[in-house]
Amino acid sequence: MGRAFVTDGQWRKTLAVVRSLGKKGIEVTVGENIRLATSLFSKYATKRVVYPSPGTKPDAFIDYLLDELKQVSYDVLFPMEEETLLLVAKNQKKISELTYLLIPDYEKIEFARNKKNIIKRARELDIPCPKTWFIEDINEVEKIAGEIQYPAVIKPQVSFGSYGIKRAGNKEELISKYKEVHKIYPLPLIQESIPRKGEAFGVSALFNRDSELRAVFVHKRLREYPVTGGPSTLRESVRNLKVQELGLRLLKALNWVGVAMVEFKVNPRDGKPKLMEVNPRFWGSLQLAILSGVDFPYLIYRMAKEGDIEPVLDYKIGVRCRWMFPGDFLHFFSNLRRFRWTPSFFNFRTNYDILSLEDPGPTLGRALSVYSLLSQKEIRRLLFRR
Repeated sequence: MGRAFVTDGQWRKTLAVVRSLGKKGIEVTVGENIRLATSLFSKYATKRVVYPSPGTKPDAFIDYLLDELKQVSYDVLFPMEEETLLLVAKNQKKISELTYLLIPDYEKIEFARNKKNIIKRARELDIPCPKTWFIEDINEVEKIAGEIQYPAVIKPQVSFGSYGIKRAGNKEELISKYKEVHKIYPLPLIQESIPRKGEAFGVSALFNRDSELRAVFVHKRLREYPVTGGPSTLRESVRNLKVQELGLRLLKALNWVGVAMVEFKVNPRDGKPKLMEVNPRFWGSLQLAILSGVDFPYLIYRMAKEGDIEPVLDYKIGVRCRWMFPGDFLHFFSNLRRFRWTPSFFNFRTNYDILSLEDPGPTLGRALSVYSLLSQKEIRRLLFRR
């Protein structure tokens, strides 16, 4: 029987990994820096650990992780959140001597998480992007503000989810909001705003150590929160060869290793999918890919045990999965068209990221974790910024 160590137990993508591996008889150790974390309540978690915060005590976290990997023989390590992933990548040589780790090097992750880098690279590859203005000096904003077609979007070069993103409807708003974002996220980008009615897609992929494709999956967003752009609250597995080709073209050009997701949104003005960003890690809607037949966590586990695997390029179409609480609830209360949705909010016959009669513990864990999360200064700071 194999063993896996999974970090960042609070998040629903981590729960997807824990359930995927646990159902196959693999012993899963899941860790977090708080005791009341979603995945720690799963019946598929064999061992639960509380470690130092990667955000506030990075050195202590790495010391803890190295000690755990030395004491217990793990077949594979899954660093789930970006903050943790970057720490692990910085220490990849030491960690890889103790367990299997399929991630890019630190510099490649840093490059991919920066929207400015990615947009410039995509342009070189002839991948469509929203019209974007790169600001090199804060004094340029007032000049550029007169050239932009509104509404426009201000985006940090590097941020998490929808944090730091603001929309401006005119020149005055752009200048004031840009300066506001700049105080926290220096020199953010300015982009044209793609209408909300444009379809949004995610291209998820897995590459081996030689940057050869080993799995691919495409989903379409049906709802998201915030409604102006954020993590999906309801999504569906689809086949879209155009966005798939564009996403894989970018990742192959980066010589990617491990998993990543490339996000696109179709601009209804010209019907073309435009690159939005790259997530250089596991993504929040991971459970949908697993339900559709592309079990990314287990494929990585198999690579750890077998060396390599045959590519998984086919999957079930039309599968839906929902992030019910708080995601879809927040979307419902913030969307004025809430009673005219298709599919309806009240259609509960679907799959869920967290809710499960077979494994009900994480639902309780999610509810109990709210207090623990809000007790952390870095979480309160992020929520305030949002």
